[in-house]
Amino acid sequence: MKFVVSSSQLLAHLQSIARVINSKNTLPILDNFLFNIKDGELVITASDLETTLTTKMNVDNTEEDGMIAIPSKILTDTLKEFPEQPLTFHINTNDSTIAIHSANGKFNIVGNDGGDFPKSPSIKEGSTSIMLPPSALLNGISKTIFATSDDELKPVMNGIFVQLFEDGMTLVASDSHKLVRFRRTDIKSESEASFILPKKPAGLLKNILPKEDGLLRLSFDDKNAFFELTNYTMICRLIEGKYPAYQTVIPVNNPYKLIIDRVDLANSIRRVAVFSSQASNLIKLQMENNEITISAQDIDFSISAYEKHVCQYDGEPIEIGFKSSFLVELLNNGASTDIVFEISDPSRPGVITSFEKDDENEDLLMLIMPMMLNS
Repeated sequence: MKFVVSSSQLLAHLQSIARVINSKNTLPILDNFLFNIKDGELVITASDLETTLTTKMNVDNTEEDGMIAIPSKILTDTLKEFPEQPLTFHINTNDSTIAIHSANGKFNIVGNDGGDFPKSPSIKEGSTSIMLPPSALLNGISKTIFATSDDELKPVMNGIFVQLFEDGMTLVASDSHKLVRFRRTDIKSESEASFILPKKPAGLLKNILPKEDGLLRLSFDDKNAFFELTNYTMICRLIEGKYPAYQTVIPVNNPYKLIIDRVDLANSIRRVAVFSSQASNLIKLQMENNEITISAQDIDFSISAYEKHVCQYDGEPIEIGFKSSFLVELLNNGASTDIVFEISDPSRPGVITSFEKDDENEDLLMLIMPMMLNS
């Protein structure tokens, strides 16, 4: 096998899929990239058995089709040190040796038999499949992935719940303290279906989706999801189990509604939270007469702080407590300049939505559980 490739282009493709590879693999072959040359095209695959990510690129001066597994670390570490230049790969599939010729030298690597690399799963007949713009899925993942849980006892909460409907697509993530629901109304499905996307492949998609322009084909069955893009293909094993009925925890009738600048509120909470108890991280919000007061105190160290801000609020006076780090995290991941903060009761979750939508096809709702205030 032989081919010529741009050093920087090859490195860019390898780095985009290298995050699949675990630092410690159960199978030594998974420490490798699988290179497959066919009809003048190089297809590169990385896998950890749970997730398989493939990218393809055109190469020049190819001789013979074939495949070889090349150690990922030494290859990427070598390519990082090259200035942009063409590299010639000579590969002997009989003894799995690779010789890389640069403008000034030669680099020898010992690879592995490409046939030992795990085969990718195939999709079952009758699976659900839709076409959608990569930006729609990217926005949904970006707005929800931070809210996923790390609780090993509740694996279904460790991913993003994706629902397809005839009138839209919904992505939901929650760690029991906060919940984010992202809706996209311009994505249509012929039938209702759902799956739970694990956090790692969701993060990989967040990295590669900005590089894509064409439509994305999303297909899934009861075991795996398949994401087919112009230059990438990702197959991942889904989280098995039933996602909790998240709709039941979202308060519907919220008589207390506050409108305020999202960034101003987040910055104020960050400043005041410095004076909160390190154990609880509790901050208190008090609303009345078009004004909000953010306050915190640490009785053990006799410190306290508060800030007042003008806002739109003409309801009855109310005060409610939240964990400041959770609230700031939600506000930082909001989309609009101004947000609507809705509360039904100090003991029930607070709901954050956009005051004005940047995209009429998108709808973002965030929910945060309150903390008990000491009277």
